[in-house]
Amino acid sequence: MSANMFKAAIAEGRPQIGLWQALASPYTAEICAGAGFDWLLIDGEHAPNDLPLILSQLQAVAPYDAEAVVRPPVGDPVLIKQLLDIGVRNLLVPMVESAAQAELLVRATRYPPAGIRGVGSAIGRASQWNRTRNYLHRAEEEICLLLQVESVAGLAAITEIAAKDGVDGVFIGPSDLAAALGHLGDPGHAEVQKAIEDGIAKIREAGKAAGILIADEALARRYLDLGASFVAVGTDVTILARGAEALARRFRSTDAAPAAGPKQVY
Repeated sequence: MSANMFKAAIAEGRPQIGLWQALASPYTAEICAGAGFDWLLIDGEHAPNDLPLILSQLQAVAPYDAEAVVRPPVGDPVLIKQLLDIGVRNLLVPMVESAAQAELLVRATRYPPAGIRGVGSAIGRASQWNRTRNYLHRAEEEICLLLQVESVAGLAAITEIAAKDGVDGVFIGPSDLAAALGHLGDPGHAEVQKAIEDGIAKIREAGKAAGILIADEALARRYLDLGASFVAVGTDVTILARGAEALARRFRSTDAAPAAGPKQVY
């Protein structure tokens, strides 16, 4: 079983720089996998991904050094079981709001008696169809469970969520958190930033890795300085959209550049 270098790095506090994958394309995922990022987030919550498409992206990324992290649409143990069986070993579960929910998610990544993951390794890519020796007994060693906090309730329980055995890290979702705090579309608002910084401190005090997505370079560097160890600094969609717009503007010189707005996550 190959070592999960991403899991080892964030446990040691070594910064891992990531890029969000929302184009739902194995081709673009492979392009980004060779770009030099430490990890790529394959998004199943807000991007048009399903299980076969996630599998195709895992296969496209596999030959490269970048580690794939997958965000399911919901923390459903049945879906988690399917993702683990196709070879996902880094999970980022959205909208976690309590220690009890965190405990259920840990159990969803463990085989009985420690958990509730169904045993299907003989037909699973994760075990290389039972070609990986002792997979059933060692699988949890290389599974990295990251839980996303992005609500007022989640923020209030962040210490207890982070403290759960089996949770490797906590990711703060700035867009939903900004909305929950009454600042929809403005994650750069002072109240939101204070909540994020307090959250990072609490995660680290619990001895776990802290993560976030932010496309604003100054804020990304600020979070790294505060000790966040897995930080996504952009998305494939935004790189394509803004790059295409900028190229078009250069050939339409009469068109004004768009006015600057609030700091954006994506």
